[in-house]
Amino acid sequence: MSSFKREEIANKVNFNTVFDNKFKTMRISLIAYLPLEKETVSEYALLTKVLLRSCERYPDFTSLSKKLSSLYGATLSADCIKVGDRQMLHFSISGIDERYAFGKEELAKELCDLLCQIVFKPKLSGNSFDEFEFLQGKRELIDIIDSEFNEKRIYALTQALSTMCEDEAFGTPRYGTKESVEKVTKESLYNSWQNMLKTAQFELFTIGQTNPENVKSTFISYFNTERTPAKLENTVIRKAEKIKEKKEEMTLSQSKMILCFRTDCAEPESEVMAERLMCAILGGTAHSKLFCNVREKLSLCYYCAARYNRKKGILTVESGVEKENIEKAKKAILAEIESMKKGDITDFELKATKMSVVNSFKEICDTASGLEEWYVSQLLDGNIYSAEKASELINNVTKEEVIECAKKLTLDTVYTLVGNEVEE
Repeated sequence: MSSFKREEIANKVNFNTVFDNKFKTMRISLIAYLPLEKETVSEYALLTKVLLRSCERYPDFTSLSKKLSSLYGATLSADCIKVGDRQMLHFSISGIDERYAFGKEELAKELCDLLCQIVFKPKLSGNSFDEFEFLQGKRELIDIIDSEFNEKRIYALTQALSTMCEDEAFGTPRYGTKESVEKVTKESLYNSWQNMLKTAQFELFTIGQTNPENVKSTFISYFNTERTPAKLENTVIRKAEKIKEKKEEMTLSQSKMILCFRTDCAEPESEVMAERLMCAILGGTAHSKLFCNVREKLSLCYYCAARYNRKKGILTVESGVEKENIEKAKKAILAEIESMKKGDITDFELKATKMSVVNSFKEICDTASGLEEWYVSQLLDGNIYSAEKASELINNVTKEEVIECAKKLTLDTVYTLVGNEVEE
């Protein structure tokens, strides 16, 4: 069982310790939260690619790789995601636990210092980033955006949410667009990096069995400057007033349909656990209504699954369908939701789904990165639960609470990506 501790070490900088002795590795992370804005989303996303390539002390990818190898094969990673109307930049370093080192090296301190070197002391050329590293990072980010466009399931979901939340910050793609990435300059990226250090709210993590004091003292030494943290806001629209529809056509063999619903429920409200269970019963397991009825019994979809974003109070139903089955699949999906609103939930569905959700809680905590993800997902909400406590809350949800959650669903957006001919 893991234990969690959180303390503020600077203005809007929290140090989080997750102690768990089942891991043979340790993980140290630096997470920056910033307002999600169209004007800056690509600049901040690009930072996660450029900063990871080098730093002042290790000025190229080769020297940085050698340093990581000397730390028993440590690994660096970075990415950015949307957390409601906020952008999260996540930098991490992982390595073996100190008790497995050959000598008595203070590995945790070394790993933390290297991570901070990457974020706080990058390779610069005056008041701009090094041109080679900048161009390589930009090329990598554009390749990722292209890959998401080519993966039509991701593309369809991005387009659906952008349509649904066109007047909200959440409608902004997490990396921005190719055009916005192309507009970033070495100088503007430098300014965004400076702004991140001064205005972001930071969550720092150490996970494993290693004594966290060396890590904490290292982090404190880097956060010894004046900061003016930005205010992080998150808008939750409770109910859909009208149904938006958007249709695109492309050359592909399998059409995509996304139905987006407002749930009238978001973190940190107590009904969130019932909402999560309702979503799982609808389309989150192999015995869900959408899987068993719409996909298997009616054979209307290649896949059909529901997903709940508890930060924004949005439920999406994603499906891959034949062009001629789009309307049939839509009616079948909506019919399943209507049946839930009328109380059509069996005891087996309720019990089996609870077991599945609880098992997923246990599985996510089986790795250091998963355990970190578990706590990170709760930090901005005020309610921080262990997996055991969350499992207890799920098991206490009643059938009546699930039905009430289903009744609050209102359809907001219908997005279809229609295949106009078969791909060669």
